[in-house]
Amino acid sequence: MPPTQAECVIKNIIREIGQECAGHGEIVSETLAAFVVKAVVLDPSNGFNMDRPLVKSDVQKLVKLCVSRLLDSKNPSLDTIKMQVYFDMNYTSREEFLEEHHRVLESRLGSVMREITDNRACAREELESLYRKIVSYVLLRSGLGSPTDIKIVREATAALQSIFPQAELGTFLTLSKKDKERQLKEFTMIVTGIRLFNRDCGKGGEGIDDLPAILREAIPATTQHIDSQLQTAQDQAYRYTAILEKAASNPLPSMELQPSMLKEALYNVRQYEIFLQIILSDIITCAQEVELMIKQLGAQLEQLKMIVKSKTAVPTSQVFPIFIALSNLWTSFQDEIVLISVLSN
Repeated sequence: MPPTQAECVIKNIIREIGQECAGHGEIVSETLAAFVVKAVVLDPSNGFNMDRPLVKSDVQKLVKLCVSRLLDSKNPSLDTIKMQVYFDMNYTSREEFLEEHHRVLESRLGSVMREITDNRACAREELESLYRKIVSYVLLRSGLGSPTDIKIVREATAALQSIFPQAELGTFLTLSKKDKERQLKEFTMIVTGIRLFNRDCGKGGEGIDDLPAILREAIPATTQHIDSQLQTAQDQAYRYTAILEKAASNPLPSMELQPSMLKEALYNVRQYEIFLQIILSDIITCAQEVELMIKQLGAQLEQLKMIVKSKTAVPTSQVFPIFIALSNLWTSFQDEIVLISVLSN
């Protein structure tokens, strides 16, 4: 769909603003320029009529006002706008962030998976090589240790062999690509569950970090850091408010105080406070999720112990679903690790 005339005009305005700012040594992104254009146009004091198209004089006035605002480094309002733009461009909901994170992980695994699903191994050496690739894929997908660490590879191989012996590769190769992909994901979850269970029993878990413990330490530290910044922002806001109230009651000295600048500074710190509260809210959600998952992890491991207790053989129908549940829980722990690392930066 071709852009409308209005869209073309706005794009030209944004481009002109960028060029004007660059001429003054200030590099301005198109996003920031667009944000300022919107703010200037919507400000009633600037006198733009939204019900009629912009004429040449309007465009010139708009560009001048926007450039002036973007070059006014002493005015806190510019920092406020930059903060809003940065937050809007970079901050997403938990769901959106994790969805994108998983998409990136899947794309990284794509080539490894294709090497397996497109494989036409026949000779013994080729089949052995394919099996090693499956082990590597399982490790990469699970995120539980490096596929170049011999101890980790041996442990993962042993777990995989217990559910998918190398002798079954022939059957695997006859499957459709979609079924191969499904099986690979299932193998990963079951192997992950086995390794997590063995780790809990003290019989394995090489290269597996204690994510619940890491999170229980990282979340309070991150909360404390954000709380500290929030307290500082609130203290600043109270000070600015007190000064403005004093200036309002005694207008003569306020000429030196520049109330308009103080108001902009107050808006800036209040905006910062709002963003910090959003981040803090997400950290609290992380904490709640982690505590719930820790309980679920303990319950699943305990259930497994009860099932396999003093038994030489256990039906796969009983243990595989729990191994898969353990794997899914661990993936959630990994998600929270990524989230908290982003929120703490």
